[in-house]
Amino acid sequence: MLNDRKRRMDFLVASAMLVSGLMLTGYSLVAVARTNVQLAQGTPPLQGTPAPATSDKPAESKPGGTRPTTPAPEPARPDTQAQQEGAKPALPPAPPEKMAPPIQQKQ
Repeated sequence: MLNDRKRRMDFLVASAMLVSGLMLTGYSLVAVARTNVQLAQGTPPLQGTPAPATSDKPAESKPGGTRPTTPAPEPARPDTQAQQEGAKPALPPAPPEKMAPPIQQKQ
């Protein structure tokens, strides 16, 4: 007798949990179906550039020939004052607390 009552109570609790879960699922599905989803595009689609009106062909290559350049290239030489001062570092030296001791070689 006691076993039947316990079994009925467990069945009622399980049924109530199942019904409440199904109700919550149904409510969620209805709420999702009612919302209006609007998507926005972040950037407009890319447009292709039109082809140039004139077709510029590269110069024909000749074996053993020289490559014409206009104007003639010049070597990169710094001015005399920069040569006397020497190269300056791009960044100031690191503070001592940021520098680590040298790595010891394995013996």
